[in-house]
Amino acid sequence: MGLKFLEEIKQGIRSASLKKDIICYYINNGDDTLADLGKELNFSVPTVTKMVGELIEDGIVMDFGKMETPGGRRPNIYGLNQSSGYFIGVDISQKRVHIGLINFKGDLIDEQMDISFEEAHPHERFERLCEIIEDFMSHTVVPKDKILSIGINISGRVNPQTGHSYSFFYFDERPLTEMFEEKLGIDVSIDNDSRAMAYGEYIKGRVQAEKNIIYVNVGWGLGLGVIVNGQLYYGKSGFSGEFGHITAFENEILCHCGKKGCLETEASGSALYRKFLEKLHNGQSSLLTQQKENEDEITLNDIIDVALQEDILAIELIEEVGNTLGKHVAGLINLFNPELVIIGGTLANAGDYLILPLRSAIKKYSLNLVNKDSSIKVSKLGDKAGLLGASLLARSKFIGLI
Repeated sequence: MGLKFLEEIKQGIRSASLKKDIICYYINNGDDTLADLGKELNFSVPTVTKMVGELIEDGIVMDFGKMETPGGRRPNIYGLNQSSGYFIGVDISQKRVHIGLINFKGDLIDEQMDISFEEAHPHERFERLCEIIEDFMSHTVVPKDKILSIGINISGRVNPQTGHSYSFFYFDERPLTEMFEEKLGIDVSIDNDSRAMAYGEYIKGRVQAEKNIIYVNVGWGLGLGVIVNGQLYYGKSGFSGEFGHITAFENEILCHCGKKGCLETEASGSALYRKFLEKLHNGQSSLLTQQKENEDEITLNDIIDVALQEDILAIELIEEVGNTLGKHVAGLINLFNPELVIIGGTLANAGDYLILPLRSAIKKYSLNLVNKDSSIKVSKLGDKAGLLGASLLARSKFIGLI
């Protein structure tokens, strides 16, 4: 990555803004000719030629040679230089970490899934995560000095602007990003996991031309990523999307946030897990009672797996969660009028057992005129939505697109 462009961004030079528009175009549309680029961005040909030339000098853009055409003069094709820099994405789930590496074009070129991450104390988690990242960097396919930035997804309250996390890693008043940078020696940004997943789907997943999107992350908890007019919605301090902590029930179930009756207590992976164990304690049977000697060995993924093996208890409880979730997603549709609602997270792996009752509840509880505007789709990226979103966000933040 050339230093000239980065210096122009820091200094607020107008040409940097034009170059960011060009980079953003290539990210969203792929390689193209200078003529088409100028037409789409409403830039003159001399301006486009000059800006692209400087980006080539910086190593950010490449000339890929002549375009194949039926006849006449063949124009050159330009696009992002995939080797100009690399970005790491780190996605933290309940007791696992997924980590991946993308090139400058956003292609995932290395990954490591399901790394154990069970430390209880926030400072121990911090040290363990640094170990995981350092180990990945030492074994990945590119040298460390080519890695420009690391994006880390964290559940709960995260302020990306100040670099603070107020839940998962809260043990020091200093910005968490500052502590990671001291330890790792590389630029680090943090963001909420659901928002990062939404961004991953927007750039590399289900999203096509839609600009108003809701991503519902149904994992161990319940979160929301919102995109409005093609831009991630953060709110004042980055705390938007706490869908799971809307008070929805008078069930006296204490949520991990400290409140009672949160939506997450009835419509999330943790709710499914709790309900499943309660049913087993009350004498109901499941394939898992035959497969696991100890109930403590049962995981959320185990429940989803046996549902896909037609386990009646698991199916009934997943359908119950889907119906409850759909009722409240209907409220989101009434509020936001989105073009697209994406269902992601661990529970989305249950497929139709979750999605069919969810769709039915949305149709029942949302306004008919409003829900006609909204498509409901399952995440295309699946378990990789988080690490892709984190790495893509790291790229966008590093070059000043966000």
